[in-house]
Amino acid sequence: MKKLLTIAVLSCALSTVAHADSDDPIKIPIHNWSSQIVGAYIVGKILNENGREVEFVPADSQAVYQSMCEGDIDLVHEVWEGAFGENFEKVVAEGCVVDVATHDAKTREEWWYPDYVEEQCPGLPDWEALNACAEIFSTPETAPKGRFLAGPADWLKNDDKRVKGLGINFEVVNAGQAAALWAELKSASDAKRPIVLFNWTPNFVEALYKGKFIEFPEHGEGCTTDPSWGINPNEVYDCGNPKGGYLKIGVWQGFADKYPEAYKVVQKINFNNLDVAVMAKLVDIDEMEPEAAAEMWLQENAGKWKSWL
Repeated sequence: MKKLLTIAVLSCALSTVAHADSDDPIKIPIHNWSSQIVGAYIVGKILNENGREVEFVPADSQAVYQSMCEGDIDLVHEVWEGAFGENFEKVVAEGCVVDVATHDAKTREEWWYPDYVEEQCPGLPDWEALNACAEIFSTPETAPKGRFLAGPADWLKNDDKRVKGLGINFEVVNAGQAAALWAELKSASDAKRPIVLFNWTPNFVEALYKGKFIEFPEHGEGCTTDPSWGINPNEVYDCGNPKGGYLKIGVWQGFADKYPEAYKVVQKINFNNLDVAVMAKLVDIDEMEPEAAAEMWLQENAGKWKSWL
């Protein structure tokens, strides 16, 4: 009996060791928009509460997926379908990244304008009406073409391809950072000046400015890869971005084996539209530092995130 008990205890100990998470820090990327940065600190704090060490790594928002394949990044928590779906789905198909969970938040990323612009460009939000009014959106650097103020270049939204695919009379000008988008929007709105720029939802902007997304031809399978698909038989990207897009969590393919307990937590993390919008607002409007904003969100949503543990 004593021998059997010894074997049982040893077996239990070995089982515990086999399933313990690695002591190596979990590497989470930091990108260049506010909700992602705040969310990264939130996810990191939740994993800290689970007993894990976390390391935050500045990373390009597109190249990060290849970094995950190479084991240099462990977890991405805010994969937007419109911006990053193509690269994310590619590495998931290759098997080096695992699609872990989909947030309740539904996303859209598209060309957007403030409501007052409809008086200056009748027919909006239809894209053909926008094209007919292109000249009122021009600037000295783009005239006579309209200017579309896009996000930072590394967000790779393929707006140049959309302009070509749909044959619209616009030039794409990239903002250096997200903050430049909002500064231009405020300046234009104060002066009631025509502007069309990149925006997304969930985001704090919808709480401050009334506006609408441009309605391009519906997105569909084949739009970005098959020239024969859509209204232009010679070009791809003759459509808008997906509506009701996903917001996903992905991990490096070895994550579940290396961090089995953390993996259980990551599978439960789930942000809704309001969560993401508030994360952005705390930084972009309330001017809080991202880490302080994360702490505030954690305090105000303790019941939610503690249930994930």
